[in-house]
Amino acid sequence: MKNREISQFTHKLNFTFSELILAYDATLEIFSTALELRDGEAKGHTPRVTEMALSLAKVLGVNNKELVHIRRGALLHDVGNLLVPESILHKQGELTVEEWVTIHLHPFYAQEMIEPIVFLRPALDIPSCHHEKWDGTGYPRGLKGEEILLAARIFAVVDVYDALTSDRPYRKAWSKVKALEYIREQSGQHFDSQVVEAFLQMQR
Repeated sequence: MKNREISQFTHKLNFTFSELILAYDATLEIFSTALELRDGEAKGHTPRVTEMALSLAKVLGVNNKELVHIRRGALLHDVGNLLVPESILHKQGELTVEEWVTIHLHPFYAQEMIEPIVFLRPALDIPSCHHEKWDGTGYPRGLKGEEILLAARIFAVVDVYDALTSDRPYRKAWSKVKALEYIREQSGQHFDSQVVEAFLQMQR
């Protein structure tokens, strides 16, 4: 095979691979939208937190390669809820102990679902760890401080902020000021203080 033919073949191969990646990512977006509707999340929650997580990660100096994985992880952050019955997800009243355990296992379910998929394995940090807390009181593993990977620490802040500033069946949305004050109060407890500071700077 001549050099020119090799070059053309390589170009076609790279183009096909790029198209395949675009198709994968488009599929993830569609899937995340369907998941959001099933979970009863506020409309647009997933695209909002995805964009906020990417913006915050850039402020914190995360490189472009890692940003790709953060985006995919954010889109799939609650994929483990697929194994949680809708009767529990949409329950208006207080959860029983069994229901509480079931819903708090969804990060484990996410890991079981994503880990076998080599393409998505680097995006697992957010779905498996975004409910962990800086002080070690989160779930499912009770990780503490930098045991929680940065992507999950970033996502935890934007996820809580968007949840607080969105209407829910059980409460009205908080104001931006009130939500930011809560984020500030939880610095060093729920959240990594450096991540909080970067997030607050973004809001100014």
